[in-house]
Amino acid sequence: MTLRAAPPAARTPDTQTVTDVRHWSEWLMSFRCTRPASLRFRSGEFVMIGLPGDNGKPILRAYSIASANWEEQLEFFSIKVHDGPLTSRLQRIQPGDTVLIGRKATGTLIADNLLPGSRLLLLSTGTGLAPFVSIVKDPDVYERFDDIVLVHGCRQVSELAYGEKIVEGLRSDELFGPLLEDKLHYYPTVTREPFRNRGRITDLITSGKLFQDCKMPPLDIETDRIMLCGSPSMLADLRTIFDERGFIEGNHSEPGHFVIEKAFVER
Repeated sequence: MTLRAAPPAARTPDTQTVTDVRHWSEWLMSFRCTRPASLRFRSGEFVMIGLPGDNGKPILRAYSIASANWEEQLEFFSIKVHDGPLTSRLQRIQPGDTVLIGRKATGTLIADNLLPGSRLLLLSTGTGLAPFVSIVKDPDVYERFDDIVLVHGCRQVSELAYGEKIVEGLRSDELFGPLLEDKLHYYPTVTREPFRNRGRITDLITSGKLFQDCKMPPLDIETDRIMLCGSPSMLADLRTIFDERGFIEGNHSEPGHFVIEKAFVER
């Protein structure tokens, strides 16, 4: 997911080296790169990344950081748009190439922007999964919440591959396996192909099917805290649903029942 434009006051980015590139489907890829020594971030935040432009000016967009805040390298999950100003070039990077990484991370998808609760719903579509990959790798989130429900909605089954790989790796990890065994509930869903879970996230929430399938209590404003990242239509529809049920949106100034990352558009 990418930002519409780089902030005019963005500081000069650092040059970092690509260490790994994986193509998960025709439209999705991930890559890892070295991490600037000075970069600090909280789970769920994003940073400006980019490549040099033809006119000498860098092409920068905001990408959520998918790696944990304790990892030595940075990881990003990207859509591949063949005529996109940045992604048309980013999809061709190889290990050993260089990318530009901004010097400051920010974003609204952080636990401190939520009121205390016992269940955390992470609702994503497409590359909106990225900030939640960082969050489910953070031991602190398992201290804050009794249950974490990671929902990833895509059009096709192949687009779920990255998320499935991440969750599989966490479950088999010596440290995280026992930590998330009874706490992390992963719910992938698709809309255009046969799959064990089918349907749009909005419908799964309003019908209660998400909670029934997870064998969990229904949506409850007293206990549920929610983070949203994905397509503009999904964000708008879910915001309406939560507003109608009395949920209050949180921000850096005042915590709420749910938070939305508004910086991104898929392009």
